[in-house]
Amino acid sequence: MRIKVKAIIGSTSSTSYNLKLVEFMKSRYADQLDITPVFINELEMFSVDLEGNVPANVKEFKDNVKDSDAVLFAVPEYNFSIPGALKNAIDWLSRGGDFTIKDKPAFIIGSSMGVLGSVRAQIHLREILSNPALSPVLLPGNEVYIGSVHEKLNEAGELIDQGTIGFLDQVVNNFIEFYHKNNNKAAALV
Repeated sequence: MRIKVKAIIGSTSSTSYNLKLVEFMKSRYADQLDITPVFINELEMFSVDLEGNVPANVKEFKDNVKDSDAVLFAVPEYNFSIPGALKNAIDWLSRGGDFTIKDKPAFIIGSSMGVLGSVRAQIHLREILSNPALSPVLLPGNEVYIGSVHEKLNEAGELIDQGTIGFLDQVVNNFIEFYHKNNNKAAALV
């Protein structure tokens, strides 16, 4: 059985490198993971004034993410942190009392044209996700920071750097093992 993964695309750019990586992963690991990109481009800005009447696009976003076995965050780095649109989406995930991603297995990838490949953004993202209203179960010790990503893709936007592909293969294998291990623990507690 394939693991149903919703990949939250942290960029709103139509040429997002992180979306290209998710598309590569969707194809490469299709026999094990059913990856569906989830876009945040059209979400209303979070406001407590809207919580009583959640906008339709926000409800659809939250329902889409909730309808998954696991979550993948694909995060670029803007000004040493995560993009504002991603923070907005996460703010919506933390509200409403439905705990959309709480205890859901998750992992993070990130890329940038810079050499650090979204290191600082991912540090901030991990801190944000530690909020008890969010609290996904993050894959530990498998940080994916793809620097100089523009040099690792071909003209069609496909990842061609063999070292990066081999590393992603290992991380995905580790995530699948982590996912099944956590599901077995949860089943044992029931």
